[in-house]
Amino acid sequence: MEEIERYSRQIILKEVGGKGQEKLLASRVLIVGAGGLGSPASMYLAAAGVGTIGLIDGDIVDLTNLQRQIVHSTADIGTPKVQSAAEKLRAINPAVQVHTYEERVTAGNILDIIKDYDFVIDGTDNFPAKFLINDACYFAGKPFSHAGILRFDGQLFTVLPGRTACYRCLFGGPPPANAVPSCAQAGVLGGVAGVIGSLQATETLKYLLGVGELLTDRMLVFDALGMHFREVGFRRNRRCPLCGEKPTITELRDEEQPVCDWRGTQV
Repeated sequence: MEEIERYSRQIILKEVGGKGQEKLLASRVLIVGAGGLGSPASMYLAAAGVGTIGLIDGDIVDLTNLQRQIVHSTADIGTPKVQSAAEKLRAINPAVQVHTYEERVTAGNILDIIKDYDFVIDGTDNFPAKFLINDACYFAGKPFSHAGILRFDGQLFTVLPGRTACYRCLFGGPPPANAVPSCAQAGVLGGVAGVIGSLQATETLKYLLGVGELLTDRMLVFDALGMHFREVGFRRNRRCPLCGEKPTITELRDEEQPVCDWRGTQV
């Protein structure tokens, strides 16, 4: 009875119901990055009753994080982000199983981690990680949500490997060194992280429930200054080095480009 009461506001939705809630309780979601995007995404998934949530991040909480990374608090400064986030998620919903990985994703560990999950959320802060997640999810056949933020802007889309356009279909590979500013230089409005991370959680729940229209083959772009959204349509690139007709990427590799912009931001 307590679970029914906890989730009552979404169980009454005809698209969810009791069977949908059971699906969520049996689902497993991995969130890569416990920062600006991972914070709201993880909190909403825990609140919704996603049964197992994985958190992977090798960083510790820093004072500069607190302006946007709402899963952490001042008392958490110096604490590993995955530990801090896990405590908050368990406080939101004690029934949720939270698995933590205090490390960064690499070509050597990511496939072993994502194999146990149904959906992956990319909440990372750099290009190498974003391309690595895209490639690993393609090889493992795992759907995932990409997102990025910078200044007052954000973007996101969903990838169903082998069925829809991937991250490399749009962007190919990391930009040249120093081609774009870091977010430490450019800045980011904290609320933008909240908007985009919450949308990632929404996409995840829709996928797990099998309802609605996913944000595939189209990118949702958010402009906070103008307070409007727009969609940019795209399709699979036949020349994509990963999922194209003649792929040149046939195994995972670690990219070496520690810069970021709104396609792969320091969140």
